[in-house]
Amino acid sequence: MNPQSNQESSVLFDQPGPHGRKMIRIFNAIAAFLIICLIAWVLMRLHNPPGGEDQLSWDLWKPALDYEAWADFYLPGLWMTLKASIVAIIGSIVFGVVFGIGRLVPSRLVRGISAVIVEFFRAVPELLLMVFFWRWFAFAGISSPSYWAVVGGLVLYNGSVVAELVRSGVGNLPHGQREAAEALGLSPMQSLMTVEVPQALYAMLPAMITQLVVVLKDTALGSIIMYTDLLQESRRLGAMYFNILQTLVIAGIIYFVLDWLLSRLAERMPRLMQRRTWGNTVAEPTAPIAIMDATNANQIAAAHEPMPFGGAERQFPDHYHGSNATTDHWQHAHYNHGHDLQHPEVHARNWDEPLRDFARPFQTKPKRRDGGAGHTTHTDSANGPQGDSRSA
Repeated sequence: MNPQSNQESSVLFDQPGPHGRKMIRIFNAIAAFLIICLIAWVLMRLHNPPGGEDQLSWDLWKPALDYEAWADFYLPGLWMTLKASIVAIIGSIVFGVVFGIGRLVPSRLVRGISAVIVEFFRAVPELLLMVFFWRWFAFAGISSPSYWAVVGGLVLYNGSVVAELVRSGVGNLPHGQREAAEALGLSPMQSLMTVEVPQALYAMLPAMITQLVVVLKDTALGSIIMYTDLLQESRRLGAMYFNILQTLVIAGIIYFVLDWLLSRLAERMPRLMQRRTWGNTVAEPTAPIAIMDATNANQIAAAHEPMPFGGAERQFPDHYHGSNATTDHWQHAHYNHGHDLQHPEVHARNWDEPLRDFARPFQTKPKRRDGGAGHTTHTDSANGPQGDSRSA
């Protein structure tokens, strides 16, 4: 069995053997056959229902798919659904963040009040909230009572869920976050607002996007209180042409596409978030903090370097010996800094001889041809082979 299969295997059970894989293939074939038979039976009943009209007829599907159906029913209903969803999502996030933080503050009174509010609206059904708000807003004379009733019910229920996401997100942070913040002098409230909650909000984005799918689907409950959303408009279109099945199928496909897009975004969000921390970074050189600190070696060596032309400062130091020096790809860095004799700017400088003298120890010296002391031949990348009469 290949390693890929081992990595993708479930930890709940062992990999099946040859007999187990054979039985799985048999059960899959039987299940596929039963599903095909069920689909065929449903299509046959739709084509020839007992005492009814052929539901597969194009005369029933055409009014549900033509231009007038989309322009007058589906798109206006979809806009009302998105309109209620967007407002409800914003309100849910605000409600959830406020009461989620309220359940984490040091004050017991605030924590208790926030817990009662969150738990109450999580327990009450959304439809009951919508009906209550609908009757209340209608008697109060508020315009568009059904719209605000849908938004209010969605905000209270889904905001309570978001509040629990905030609370659980802070609770799932790595240990030591608050202790580290308090060690820096922050109060518990400052640690909560500036250290813990921002991390929790960032970590809970995938779960929040998944909750948006629930908000979008639950707007369909507004059709019960006469809110003209996508479901209500589809029912109206079906009542006009007596093709309620066809219009509801189209509405279901629209809901599926929207929810599928949000679900794919929720699945991709963790991978997009992890890309921000996958980079292999190299720490920047730190400034000296003590005269005897080892990190001062680079700065002290640069300070003792002779300046070219008697006073101009070098753009880059010639030494890379400190503990904070970058060791990765040092040859590439040596070339970029102009200390490699192959660098084109070396030939254009008037003070390239000291650079050659500095770079010469880093070059590979050929073996001595005479086998001992005496004449030594070395290679100068600028002027070619030269003789050196210095004695060993």
